[in-house]
Amino acid sequence: MKKRDLKKGLGLLTLSLLLMGCQQVEVAQEEKKESARKEEHSHEHSHSHDEATMQIYKGYFEDAQVQERSLQDWEGDWQSVYPYLQDGTLDEVFTYKVEQGGDKTFEEYKDYYAIGYQTTVGRIAIKGNEVTFFNEGQELRGTYQNDGYEILTYEAGNRGVRYSFKLDEAKEGLPQYIQFSDHNIYPTKSGHYHLYWGDNRETLLQEVEHWPTYYPIQMTGHDIVHEMIAH
Repeated sequence: MKKRDLKKGLGLLTLSLLLMGCQQVEVAQEEKKESARKEEHSHEHSHSHDEATMQIYKGYFEDAQVQERSLQDWEGDWQSVYPYLQDGTLDEVFTYKVEQGGDKTFEEYKDYYAIGYQTTVGRIAIKGNEVTFFNEGQELRGTYQNDGYEILTYEAGNRGVRYSFKLDEAKEGLPQYIQFSDHNIYPTKSGHYHLYWGDNRETLLQEVEHWPTYYPIQMTGHDIVHEMIAH
């Protein structure tokens, strides 16, 4: 090959490599932009999802969003939070509510929750459809079946869902009905719940002042305080 042809060939090769390099840079930039767009969309979607979840937690939802649930959502071993109120562990929660501009004083909050949490049932274990109440040294066990749900509207304008279960076979000491409220409105594993129990379903649905509350038994008082403040 002549020297002039060799130079020409090298020049074309160099130009080709430069063009390829530019194309690769452009592709990389486009991929980076697309990745950023996806990440931004994902963040917006997550943020939107969090807001929607929080609205439901606060009691603002459409009837069509509510779904049936089974006892499996509350399966596990649970402890009452009432002893933590009695020993002062939950005082931090009431102080936080006051600092956040709540509508009650510290003493008023503590009195309000003392009525709500009060119970002699310190522990509840749920496995399958079997529910065991641990009440002052007694173990009372019964099988409960799904009894539907009710959507309730509160004085403040927000709403809640009570998931009701009926005792299969009458046993002395066991309530005929138990009703769960955990701020969720569709099947999901519960992190804590308020439980209402009694022998009259309709009367029970009207109870809004006394709601014994249960958290997983492995949680410490400090863990529960952290969860309450986070919500």
